[in-house]
Amino acid sequence: MRLVLAERSLNLTNHSWAGGSGNLSLEGPLVAWAAGGLGRTGHSAVAVCLGIILVLGCLNNLLVLLIFLKFESIRTPINLILLNISLSDLLVCIFGTPFSLAASLRGRWLLGEAGCKWYGFANALFGIVSLISLSILSYERYVTVLRRRMKVNVSSYQKSCLFIAGSWFYSLFWTLPPLFGWSSYGPEGPGTTCSVEWHSRSPNNISYIICLFIFCLILPLLTMIYCYGKIVRAIKMQVSRFNMTTVQKREHHILFMVVSMVTCYLLCWMPYGIVSLIATFGKPGIITPTVSIVPSVLAKTSTFVNPVLCVLLNKQFYRCFITLVKCGPFPQRTENILNSKERQNFEIAGQITEIPLSQTPADERQIKNNTQYSSKNQKTLVVHYKV
Repeated sequence: MRLVLAERSLNLTNHSWAGGSGNLSLEGPLVAWAAGGLGRTGHSAVAVCLGIILVLGCLNNLLVLLIFLKFESIRTPINLILLNISLSDLLVCIFGTPFSLAASLRGRWLLGEAGCKWYGFANALFGIVSLISLSILSYERYVTVLRRRMKVNVSSYQKSCLFIAGSWFYSLFWTLPPLFGWSSYGPEGPGTTCSVEWHSRSPNNISYIICLFIFCLILPLLTMIYCYGKIVRAIKMQVSRFNMTTVQKREHHILFMVVSMVTCYLLCWMPYGIVSLIATFGKPGIITPTVSIVPSVLAKTSTFVNPVLCVLLNKQFYRCFITLVKCGPFPQRTENILNSKERQNFEIAGQITEIPLSQTPADERQIKNNTQYSSKNQKTLVVHYKV
């Protein structure tokens, strides 16, 4: 008698789930994925992590947007790319993370098959925009430092806008095909998130995953490594030729920036890419729901890590952030420097390395002394200012 009642209860539960999911049936893919769930403790742990990511991601990216709105002087061409990164991360927090958070709290996907496709598409779209923008940012810094593009004018803003528009079109180019037959979006992990169907072994799906991995993950990473590597190498060459304390300090700052950007990129996105490739090409069932959910959560942490790096590693943002927190007036000297777009460049033997302006009188005296030393030895030292 108890077995019969238990079986009826299970049937009623399954029937209620199918009816509440709209587009799902008992044979639907989401029901099958839910069978391999994490358990109540696992779902609760994921929900806590996603809740923290949601709060920090929204606050950090809204803070970056607020700084852009409040301080007109930091709206430089290269900072527009930072704004694009924050905007894409904020859109992930708005249109993606809340749905996976709700699903983790309930232990199952709540929006049906159509909602699953939308979630997979939206997260892929905004995530790839952020990745491509990070590589564009590294290229812009490379051009600024090594290619003598020092003057900021209307064409510089137009170029940045073209780069930003290009990042969105590029992302759409790779995220729209699953909606029209080249691969597809479906549930992943324990069934509380959706993405590209990594487990499908069809040639159609495998070809898309290979292209996605190469052009949307590896290519941006290689671009960042190449551009930042060139920047660090150029600065090391300048320091070895000209003993200058300020330059050495800036070298350490830029090296820290490079290591931080590349490391965070690797930690946030490479585990997800590697696990996805194993799910596609490895032994069926080798990636369990517990294993698959960890890199998915790590990828979402990029939504609050990127704005933190943006504020801490960018002196313009950092000064404006401190001013905003203290609710004080913007420093007049800093505002004049930012508005005049002055830069400090160190040029020897036809090579240029950009060095941010030091704000201490001792550093300024060091620059002046080195300028006089350079003129005595018939070398050219061009000093501009950059914040």
